[in-house]
Amino acid sequence: MSRRVVITGMGCVSPVGNSVEESWDNLVNGRTGVDHIPAWVEARYNDRPLTVHIGGQVKNFDPKDWITPVKDVKRMDRFIHLAIAAGEQAWASSGLPEKLTDEEAARAGGIIGVGLGGIITLLNEYERFVHGAAKKVSAFMIPGIIGNLAPGHLAIRHNLKGPSWAPASACSSGAHGIGESFQHIKEGRADLMVCGGSEAALHPLAMMGFASMQALCSTHNDNPKAASRPFDLQRNGFVMGEGAGVVILESLERAQARGAKIYGEIVGYGSSGDANHITAPAPQGEGAQRAIKEAIGMSGLSIEDVDYVNAHGTSTPFNDKTETQALRGVFGAHADKLLVSSTKSMTGHLLGAAGGVEAIFSALALENGIVPPTLNLDNPDPDCDLDYVPHEARKADISVAISNSFGFGGTNAVLMLKKYTGA
Repeated sequence: MSRRVVITGMGCVSPVGNSVEESWDNLVNGRTGVDHIPAWVEARYNDRPLTVHIGGQVKNFDPKDWITPVKDVKRMDRFIHLAIAAGEQAWASSGLPEKLTDEEAARAGGIIGVGLGGIITLLNEYERFVHGAAKKVSAFMIPGIIGNLAPGHLAIRHNLKGPSWAPASACSSGAHGIGESFQHIKEGRADLMVCGGSEAALHPLAMMGFASMQALCSTHNDNPKAASRPFDLQRNGFVMGEGAGVVILESLERAQARGAKIYGEIVGYGSSGDANHITAPAPQGEGAQRAIKEAIGMSGLSIEDVDYVNAHGTSTPFNDKTETQALRGVFGAHADKLLVSSTKSMTGHLLGAAGGVEAIFSALALENGIVPPTLNLDNPDPDCDLDYVPHEARKADISVAISNSFGFGGTNAVLMLKKYTGA
């Protein structure tokens, strides 16, 4: 069995907005969400300041707007708060009833990826433990931090009794969540899936861990809005961010039968491993190339059909050069016709949430005929020689896009999306 799979709902909480609409408006208008994190600017550890105090923080977000009863807010980590908010937005936009019937429920599930899980809650509870409050460690700590509770809570809310799990594949987690859900529906194992990624790891310890890995975390503290600069010669590392992106996928038949609005179609998915290094990508992006080729092959389309690439584009020296090589390796002469942009130039790197949020941005680019820009590309790296849509969004007649997500450990996930035309 091979069925068509469409997007019928989208939800997003990101550094550039607390909804899909707000995030997209800021994105296409080149408004970055990267800034100083006030608590980090003044922070001192062993009388030393943090070396990095910028990030892509979700702002003006109140989990009480999304979670009831209110007492449950304290029983969840922030990554679960963000996932629920994005999931509820997606569910509302899909036009689905609040709860599925038991008959429908067995054919509906959720796969939402996360990179680091509930690291903030874990560290806070550890502090309570080591300072003599062992008896006060929360009984809700474990269910508050484990990754599968993001899809788990959404399953309970909407009666989803099908597959329910959380990929933990670093920065590919969100894309794997969507890709694996796509496969479930395509192969007839499910009819509806709630999927994507969530992450909330903006804690000084996590940031310092990345900063200690040389050139992996930007130190442009003096100019945070220009810190994330993918494909630029002066890039010096990624900017950590947080957020969640969740989509509702359904079989085309199910979506049509209920008269659902269709935002786009997933037509291909590729997943591969580099088997090369724990942080550095494989030479020439060999693993990424295989994932891109797999996604295109699954779609039944050709490389010439691809118009837009939402790049992984982290703003690290190795990734941006290697991703460029991978795109040239796959697309050959057609690479010069591609429109490529890194929305991480405005959101920062959302780690496990990146693939979910960027799949939404890719679908919106196709639906609206607008390619979001790559901000801060002031001095292009000669080794990064594609059309990265610098500085300003560009109107374009585009029909097919790929969204790249690559992670530590050499994990690669590529989603291929197509504009839905009703045909």
